[in-house]
Amino acid sequence: MLSHEIEGPADKSVVMIAGEASGDLHGAHVIDALLGMDRDISVSGAGGRAMRNAGASIVLDIKELSIMGITAVLMKAPRILKSLSRLKRLLAHTRPALLILIDFPDFNLHLAGYAKKLGIKVLYYISPTVWAWRPKRIKKIKKRVDHMAVILPFEKSIYDRHGIPATYVGHPLLDDAVLRPMHFRPRLLTPPYRIALLPGSREEEVERLLPVMVEAARLLQCQHRDLKVMVSCAPSIDPLRLQELADAGGVDGLRVVREPVGTLFAKCDLAVVASGTASLEAAIYGIPTVIVYRVSGFNYWLAKRLVHVPHIGLANLIARERVFPELVQEEATAENIATVVQGLLEDPSAYEKMLRDIDRVQEMIGTPGASDRVAAIACRLMGGRFAA
Repeated sequence: MLSHEIEGPADKSVVMIAGEASGDLHGAHVIDALLGMDRDISVSGAGGRAMRNAGASIVLDIKELSIMGITAVLMKAPRILKSLSRLKRLLAHTRPALLILIDFPDFNLHLAGYAKKLGIKVLYYISPTVWAWRPKRIKKIKKRVDHMAVILPFEKSIYDRHGIPATYVGHPLLDDAVLRPMHFRPRLLTPPYRIALLPGSREEEVERLLPVMVEAARLLQCQHRDLKVMVSCAPSIDPLRLQELADAGGVDGLRVVREPVGTLFAKCDLAVVASGTASLEAAIYGIPTVIVYRVSGFNYWLAKRLVHVPHIGLANLIARERVFPELVQEEATAENIATVVQGLLEDPSAYEKMLRDIDRVQEMIGTPGASDRVAAIACRLMGGRFAA
């Protein structure tokens, strides 16, 4: 934690909005950093257990906001509108010195517009993926956001070109205390192999992906009888339902674990991971990984027409090449997953090459400190001045 003193206005209230479990964790780190700079700062808003434990007053729990895909948005529109209204009332009532928005783009950009009408400054942490789809959103961002705190190395140049104040703060995953020692590496690749399955943090993706992952593990166990399989249960997932899905696959000795992802990665040789934040955590920990993803047919049809990126994995996007294999939609079958994993287990040269490629990704990601950097930007926007 950086040690700073802040001189600034009497109003030190912040409203922070996180809409998902990962945003809740990153928000908690920023709150820790803010309070480390000034204990008089107060934070309220939307979040979950992590932000609440960090000291925020949570008026809207992320469970009310967790959605996935276009069809889910349409089904839950009334709840979303109700949540927006509640947070607008919070902004109008408290008139905070700053609104900090974390990811969750459509929802948060709408709130950003409302905040600007009230004269509230807006800091956006974790950029919408304007580089992947709906690039015209950058015009809306320019009108509604005072500063962008971006977490991928190539994002700052995008905002620079459009005259939007932006700072590359590094990736917040590096602020997790478990991840700070980045020297973890898989042990020598010898049997018994240990594989981690990470099916995601949303109910919909777990229901789609976990049965396929577990079936792949069963196929692999036919070739490697002593294969050890661990399934990660995210805090946002019902552990009983996940256990039920995992047990249905018939994998001998399978264990469901609820420990931090970083701790799990430190115990495995290879991971099969749902596309998302966990795939980048795997790169940070130096774990060879296979990325898989499936959505509904309609969502995939729509995404193919709207999203234009060469890779879906964050590590691959940062490296600008396919470091981790990607199996998407109809390719994400148990047979294909098992074949790719088997290839890595039986080809030490391919496994070692992936480790070297991961080293390059780690260098590009940078060093810890994103939360402290975001907090420093926040305090500047609130009118604060820092003295080391």
